[in-house]
Amino acid sequence: MKTFVKIVLIISLVIISVAVVVVGNGYDMYKEALNKMSLEEKVATIRKNENYTKIEEVPKIYKNAVISVEDHRFYRHCGIDIIAIVRAMINDIKAMDFVEGGSTITQQLAKNMYFTQEKKITRKIAEIFMAFEIEKNYSKDNILELYLNTSYYGDGYYTVKEACKGYFNKKLNQMTDYEAILLAGIPNAPSVYSPTKNPELARKRQKQVMEKMIKHDYLSKEEANYIIKQNQ
Repeated sequence: MKTFVKIVLIISLVIISVAVVVVGNGYDMYKEALNKMSLEEKVATIRKNENYTKIEEVPKIYKNAVISVEDHRFYRHCGIDIIAIVRAMINDIKAMDFVEGGSTITQQLAKNMYFTQEKKITRKIAEIFMAFEIEKNYSKDNILELYLNTSYYGDGYYTVKEACKGYFNKKLNQMTDYEAILLAGIPNAPSVYSPTKNPELARKRQKQVMEKMIKHDYLSKEEANYIIKQNQ
């Protein structure tokens, strides 16, 4: 019994030591990123884009679609969603691979602004530190606005305004509800859900977004059916 306890203690110490090193490396990555360019400077650079889109310009249904499918607790968390992280960890362990990230909109913004898309634990930790920094300095609406202006929509479009013009040849306020929901699903996997490359997959993704909107009370089933019928 004593031997078993010792083994458990040793394993626990090893796990804790590895965790401390990983968190430390993630923190160093976060600080290094800020040293290269401060958050204030990075945001100012993003806002200089001629296609930068103010949150007031974005249709409400589009914002609701994005929040529903990407981070439905966005307005309630402090930058990370513990529930989503635990769920993602369980699914990753089951699959023995990084199949689910559990990232909030704030974490995704941190990644878009400072880090690569590479799935590494150290980068994930750095992303969390950066998410806290962003939440400390910007309002939720500011964060959502920046996210919509740093996400990739496929076909060379990096802002929601560019994507709307490129895919539908419309201004944002001219987008139909059907188009808005379709557009909201693209950033998850732009090369897969681009409506010009894979229209059928784009529509399947749109259906997933609608289901999330219904689940989180942003849309009723009747409204969803009406939106689909209007485009048939």
